[in-house]
Amino acid sequence: MGRVSEIHRKTGETDVRIRLELDGSGRFTGDTGIGFFDHMLHLWTRHGNFDLDLSVTGDLMVDGHHTVEDTGIVLGEVFREALGDKRGIRRYGDIVLPMDETLVLCAVDLSGRPYLNWKVEIPAVKVGDFDTELAEEFMRAFCFSARINLHLLLLSGGNTHHIIEGCFKALARSLREAAGIDQGETGLPSTKGML
Repeated sequence: MGRVSEIHRKTGETDVRIRLELDGSGRFTGDTGIGFFDHMLHLWTRHGNFDLDLSVTGDLMVDGHHTVEDTGIVLGEVFREALGDKRGIRRYGDIVLPMDETLVLCAVDLSGRPYLNWKVEIPAVKVGDFDTELAEEFMRAFCFSARINLHLLLLSGGNTHHIIEGCFKALARSLREAAGIDQGETGLPSTKGML
């Protein structure tokens, strides 16, 4: 059995079921009911080389907040659980990712200590049916639930779609690197003896 996790979380606002395989092929199935958000999760899966199956029902008659945040929470939980004891991982990952006129810096540490540094100015308030302020909410929910240290900085950019897409792709690529197995690492990459 590989590095796989599945979690179901149901509240009065959302019903989220996610299965994640870290060592996958970039396959995405399912939907959240928010088209642009599904697009971001699909490309996150592809660029992370993960396999992601999800089923999300949320109170979209209110807005997308609970759906996006709770998806981030559960995705963070399955990511953390799929990592297992973290033995042999690289721990750190980073990238400076271009997306047309946009340039995003992303760095992650799978340290077990959650922190989000979000320095991303987003010009428009909506892209399709997605409230763009929810990009930060997703990142916060994901990184605190996954217990990772995450820095996302927008170095340049003007198109809202490109900026958010750049952030999701950069996160995926950084996580892929950090969660990857380091053949020279036999234990935990920490002097503390735990991550």
